[in-house]
Amino acid sequence: MRLLVAGLLVVAAVIVGLVVNLHHPGLLFASAAPLFGDWRPHVGPGTPAAVLIAFLVVAKGPELARHRFALPIAYATSVAFTLSLALVDGWGRFTTRLTTEDEYLHEVPGVTDVPAMLREFAQRIPDFQPDSWTTHVSGHPPGALLTFVALDRAGLGGGAAASLFCVLVGSLAVVAIPRALNDNAVLPFLVLFPGAVWVGASADGMFMGVAAVGIYLLTRWPLLGGIVLGWCLFLSYGLVLLAPLALVAVTGRVDWRSAGARAVAGTRLAWAVAGALAVVGAFALAGFWWLDGYELVKIRYYQGIGDIRPYWYWVWANLAALALVLGPAGIQGLRKDRWVLAAGVAVLAADLSGLSKAETERIWLPFAVWLVVGAARLDHRRRWLTAQALTALAVNHLVLTNW
Repeated sequence: MRLLVAGLLVVAAVIVGLVVNLHHPGLLFASAAPLFGDWRPHVGPGTPAAVLIAFLVVAKGPELARHRFALPIAYATSVAFTLSLALVDGWGRFTTRLTTEDEYLHEVPGVTDVPAMLREFAQRIPDFQPDSWTTHVSGHPPGALLTFVALDRAGLGGGAAASLFCVLVGSLAVVAIPRALNDNAVLPFLVLFPGAVWVGASADGMFMGVAAVGIYLLTRWPLLGGIVLGWCLFLSYGLVLLAPLALVAVTGRVDWRSAGARAVAGTRLAWAVAGALAVVGAFALAGFWWLDGYELVKIRYYQGIGDIRPYWYWVWANLAALALVLGPAGIQGLRKDRWVLAAGVAVLAADLSGLSKAETERIWLPFAVWLVVGAARLDHRRRWLTAQALTALAVNHLVLTNW
């Protein structure tokens, strides 16, 4: 039943999107609504590799999960699959995703004084002023820009290095999530996660990897996990919605009937909060206060296409895009699992906020990847893995995505 509902939702979103774009062009700002891209069937140099990798994962994935070196094999395979999907659109498009005038790399050359940049960051968020940040920089806290500045300073400047970095970091989710769950059964489903289409290459793919590592660290070393998740707050304002997942990571295995266990959980939570607050405090001392940035970014959001895109469509079409990110196995595997419920709360909060209108196939990656963990419990895994692979391949070959 859930697959039928999801399928009908996708069909409805596509049909309504086509009708709206025909009669009101420029309203949705998404030619292939509910996805951000253009309807353009195509193949490319990455097509043979993507098909071959998908075939091998379907054939050997369940055995992979039990292999002695399952995690490094899965990571390498995820990187290869993500890159091959990206190269369906060609190497030139892959290396220029993050170099347009709306992207982070456009601002990197102008950051010659990092402390000064942090002090003036918030005042440059609103649009229609001579020194306004470009779209993506203004829409995120300074940690995202700092990441690409650091890459540039390390001699890894340019679009190719930035795009590869996003793929390499994003694929860390494939190993971090099974470690957080203490269960490798989900590995092949994470490798063939249809959301990989948007990991290569978008900064949100990188955010997904960092967030997953932070959640994993919370399950072992709460202070360190808190620091990483504190950094996530300065990659994207929306990552504050990692809070439900963080809470599960810290307290998920607690026997609440035991006073001693509750005390341990409270201590772990305190260490995690302390780690996150340390990062928040460091940025505040450097001149950037997160809440100021958040209030100003809401102003910037409604100065652009966020004010034009209709809430009545995107509030449900966003969920259709999410269905394509999750794939049939991800949808069928949705269950009353604490990780799934926590990720679902985050997604629904983002959707209802009105600050997520379109492009959620990439924006929600850090939460969506946790929604597929239930697929590990499905029977007939090879059939479901085939469905996942076909979803990723179909989307990537039918739509020329903007990410």
